[in-house]
Formats: sequence, structure tokens, C-alpha cells
Amino acid sequence: MLKRLGSWDVLVIVVLAIVVIVSSATVEGFASARFWGFLLLDVIPIAFIALPMTLVIITGEIDLSVASVLGLSSAVMGQMWASGVPLPAILPIILLLGVVCGAMNGLFVTGFGLPSLAVTIGTLALYRGLAYVVLGDKAVADFPFSWTGNMIEALPGTTVPWVALVVLGLAVVFGVVLHATPIGRALFAMGNNDQAATFSGISVARTKFWLFVLTATIAALAGFFWTMRYASARADNGAGLELSVVAAVLLGGVSIFGGRGTLVGVMAGVLLLITLRNALQLADVPADTLTVVTGALLIISVVGPNAASMIRARLRRRPPAATPVAGV
Repeated sequence: MLKRLGSWDVLVIVVLAIVVIVSSATVEGFASARFWGFLLLDVIPIAFIALPMTLVIITGEIDLSVASVLGLSSAVMGQMWASGVPLPAILPIILLLGVVCGAMNGLFVTGFGLPSLAVTIGTLALYRGLAYVVLGDKAVADFPFSWTGNMIEALPGTTVPWVALVVLGLAVVFGVVLHATPIGRALFAMGNNDQAATFSGISVARTKFWLFVLTATIAALAGFFWTMRYASARADNGAGLELSVVAAVLLGGVSIFGGRGTLVGVMAGVLLLITLRNALQLADVPADTLTVVTGALLIISVVGPNAASMIRARLRRRPPAATPVAGV
């Protein structure tokens, strides 16, 4: 128990609490219920994508194309709506688009043995380019209020958007799968050693393939939410969001090398990143500075857990102090 209290994810939760307390005391409007309602709306797309991204990174892979999948789904959604396709028919098509994008990533990584970093940097550009091919630089913004208003509707008597409960429910499901099932143990095994996992009977390639499919599908769903929230379908929607997602996952204690991390830490990392960024924004900090903060947190999230592990290892190896002999 004491060992657990000293872990990185608990440290992130403590820092989150400190940021909330300090910001509530120093930033005007931070403690208002209205502000927290808007903050949760900012959390939702990042938290959505961070859930499957956690599984991908734990296996030792990464997907940097998620924001471009979000933008592509938004562009396709806008073009279809402008062509007269009803929204109930658009949603399953958007999800299918996510499946196709994820399958392409998974095929190149697991079928051709290419590194996921290189593959998804390529598809990051490809999917964003396709978004501009589909919709160009125009925006489609005449979506019905019955959809756009409902997507950001708060629970009765609160400012908490109902979609936040969906994210919370998914987080519980992902947490149980990752930490309490054989599937989760297999993911950690793959992240620690692919070959050993294969020898133990785990289908590494198939599992990673479906993780890429899952990640892109949820990114497409996040694109649907993004478009409805802002009532605007654009090819550049979500541009740069992959940086925030990866920063939040790594900040939550997931190792960039795979094999280590918790979903509780990731959710704390998402909240810390968005809370700090929104608090600075409310304090009129320039947008460029917010980008610097995100980049700094990304560096800290990579260096911090590894530095902490090295310090703990050295402390364990330190020999005990010599006991003085009586009379000497």
C-alpha cells in the first residue's frame, strides 16, 4: 500500500488537486460551475481518444493519426449532411470510416512490420489531406439544434454534460479490461516483450491490429462529437489534438516504451492537462504559451516516471548504514 502511494499516477492526482486549489484561489471564475461545465466539454474528446491510445502505447506502439481521423470524419460528416444525408445514417458511416482508417494503420504495422511511429505520421498527413479533398477549406454549420444542443446538454440541475457520463462508463470498462482480465495482462506482456508474449500463446499481431482499429473508430466518434459541439464541420477540426492525447497518456504514467501504466493515472493526466490549460487561458495567458505548456508537460511525462524509477532503484541498492560497535 505504501509503495502504491508513492507511484507516479498518485503524484499526478496530487498535482491535479494542487492546481485546482491554487487556481480556485487565484484565477477569477475558475471555481464557477459554468467554467467546469465548459472544461468537461474540452475533456471529452481527449479522454475518448486517450482510452484506446493507452492500450496501444502499453503494447509498445503509438498512433499519431487520431486527430486527422477526427478531422476526416468531421469533413465527411459535413459533406454528407450538405448532400442531404440524415444524421442518423451518417453516424454509422463515420464509425465505418474509423474502422477503415484503423485497419490501414494496423495492416501496415502488423502486416508489413513497419514501425507505428513512421506509419501513423504518414497517415496523419494522408487522412488530413483527404479531409481537405472531401470538404476543402469551407465549413458546414447548418446542423439541427436538436442534435447540436443535445450533444452538450447538461444533466438536470448541474453543468455536467451527459456525454461525460459516457466517457466515465467507457473508462470503467477499459480499466476493468486492462487491469482485471487476461486481455489486459496480454497487453502488458506485449509491451514488455513481444517475443515472449508470442511464445506464451498471445496473438500479438492480431491484437495490435484490432487496437489500431479500435483507436481510429473512437477517434471518428470523437469527430462526430466535436462537430456537434461546435456545430461546424471543418477539415481542420481537431488539428494538433494528437499532441494533447499523447501528452495526457504519458503524463498519466504510461511508459512510452510500453509495458507500464494505469488507466486511473491516464484519466488524472487528462484532467491535469485540460485543467491547467483552461486555467491559464482563463487568466489570459497567450495561446503560444499554452502550446509551450503542453510541450513541457509532454517532456516531463516522458522523463519524470523514468527518473523516478531510477531514483527508487538506486535507493533500493544503497547499502544500509553501518551500526557503530559499542566501546569502539
